Amino acid sequence: MINASAFDGIRGSVMLQGMTDADFSRLAEFCEDRQMAEGTTVFIENMPGESLFLIRRGTIRISKMFAEGDEKTLVVLGPEDIFGEMAVIDGLPRSATARVAEDAELISLKKKDFEALCQADPGLALKLAMNIVRIFSKRIREASDEYRDMLIWSIQGDKA
Repeated sequence: MINASAFDGIRGSVMLQGMTDADFSRLAEFCEDRQMAEGTTVFIENMPGESLFLIRRGTIRISKMFAEGDEKTLVVLGPEDIFGEMAVIDGLPRSATARVAEDAELISLKKKDFEALCQADPGLALKLAMNIVRIFSKRIREASDEYRDMLIWSIQGDKA
């Protein structure tokens, strides 16, 4: 459990849109605070996932390993961003690795605690779930645009 003031300064996060002071107090009952030093691995690709993370301070590098053994950075996230959110929805192994790029303060929500929130406060859980869906939607649209651009580049390269 954390104090509701942990959300101060990051209330602009998409994950927290539409929440009231009462919602922050209630959500705080289900969350934990994590302090992590630069270079610390938050989680590794393919390991079981059980928590999502909201960044209060610092930066997190999300990367993926490729067949040739190279690790490629997909994105660097900062305050108000979330990562690992698929774990509370599908419970499948992690799709990427997350490492602390700059000392970080994170708020975590475990899958079991999200499920408890769904039982204890369905209205708040729905707000949170809808905000996570908005984040999914944005990321899928961005990935779709990037995929389209790669296809165009590939087709143009074949014509050269």
